[in-house]
Amino acid sequence: MTSLPVSHEIARKGAAPEAPLSVTLSYEDRFLRRKVLKSDQGESFLVDLAHTESLDQGDAFVLTDGRAVRVEAAAEPLLAVSGADLPRLAWHIGNRHTPCQIEAARLLIQRDHVIRDMLAHIGATVEEVLEPFTPEGGAYGHGRTHGHDHSHSHGPEGSAHSHAHSHSHSHAHSDDHDHGHSHSHSHAHGSAHTHDH
Repeated sequence: MTSLPVSHEIARKGAAPEAPLSVTLSYEDRFLRRKVLKSDQGESFLVDLAHTESLDQGDAFVLTDGRAVRVEAAAEPLLAVSGADLPRLAWHIGNRHTPCQIEAARLLIQRDHVIRDMLAHIGATVEEVLEPFTPEGGAYGHGRTHGHDHSHSHGPEGSAHSHAHSHSHSHAHSDDHDHGHSHSHSHAHGSAHTHDH
């Protein structure tokens, strides 16, 4: 059996080399660690990354033979959301942790009848479209969920923002049963960045 070209690394948009090949992937398919993909030119290759990565349009898989495969966003079924108060609509979408592509005059989200009904109820105009989906990545690794949970440090300074795989909410239960649950979710990005696992 002929061994496939392999990619162990990715080059981010702007730093990606010239790519003779391209691969068109949906938003869900652009979240991967190990998978055989077929380029738009018909050549299969193996992606074998050290960690699960989220790819954006314009990123590239770097093959061990020196070539690169540019990532293109596939057209997929989406909802285009517009309305007079776009920031308010964006807040409601963000409050439901829904990936969202933010544009000047509209928002794009994946089709979801529950969110569609909610948006229509608060006055949004919602239409079905078929377009590439490149949502905002967020501050911590492209807004995806694998390995990007953020434990909120409840220390006295409130500046430590640790990146952990669990939400460590410490509930201080003193002996006299004074259950003070302090949940000051301070997101100040100070100097302390702990990485507990």
